Amino acid sequence: MEKSREDSLLEARLSDALRMAEQKNRRAFLGFFDEREAALARAFLRRSRCENFLLWGGHEEAERVMLGVFPDYQEPEASSFPLAALTVSYRKEDVLTHRDFLGALLACGVERASLGDILVGEGRAVLFAREEIAPFLAEQVEKIGRVGVRLALGAQEPYPAAHRYEDFSAVVASPRLDCVVAAAAGLSREKAAALVSSGLVVLNYKEETSSSAQVEEGAKLSIRGKGKFVVDRLGPLTKKGRLCISGRKYV
Repeated sequence: MEKSREDSLLEARLSDALRMAEQKNRRAFLGFFDEREAALARAFLRRSRCENFLLWGGHEEAERVMLGVFPDYQEPEASSFPLAALTVSYRKEDVLTHRDFLGALLACGVERASLGDILVGEGRAVLFAREEIAPFLAEQVEKIGRVGVRLALGAQEPYPAAHRYEDFSAVVASPRLDCVVAAAAGLSREKAAALVSSGLVVLNYKEETSSSAQVEEGAKLSIRGKGKFVVDRLGPLTKKGRLCISGRKYV
């Protein structure tokens, strides 16, 4: 499959970061990356036989992460990353969504790549941003939508939950993609296969059109019109040789 222009540009940036670490003995940071970009970066660096890197977004379950490539003499550490956490405070009776926050921040002229995860809770949100823009956001942002807010540098754990999930479980014939899609989305196997062949299923951030593709534990699925899913467990087998699976749907 031919690479997109965006993927080629990303690989060029990754090559530059690799040269910075290997030839100039200086660490290099890129991002924030989304999950697909992070997967591409990880695969590219491993193909390049680089193991001295770290993907970090400010908390353990981060979806948007920065990449740090380090020289051989330096151990990758999360504390080295040029990112900052900010706390957004507002009235508990005001209901704000991730989309509200993202829209307001982008309206300030901030690029999406400078922003990490936005964790929204009741009366408090925690967001992650590149270190150099964090003071600007703390000074400039006074409203999210029509709601008055106060931004402060720093954040205390525990952070608001990154996601809410609904569990699913099923018994399927095999770990083929059409079987897993059917189980996750509550479809017949025939309808699931049609979604796959139509290019409407993304497996681990890549469009997958083969119904026979094998799904592994930890796989992430995006099914157009049905949502995003994580496959947590494959097995055990039933007495009749069918496969028990379980996972979660993002809600």
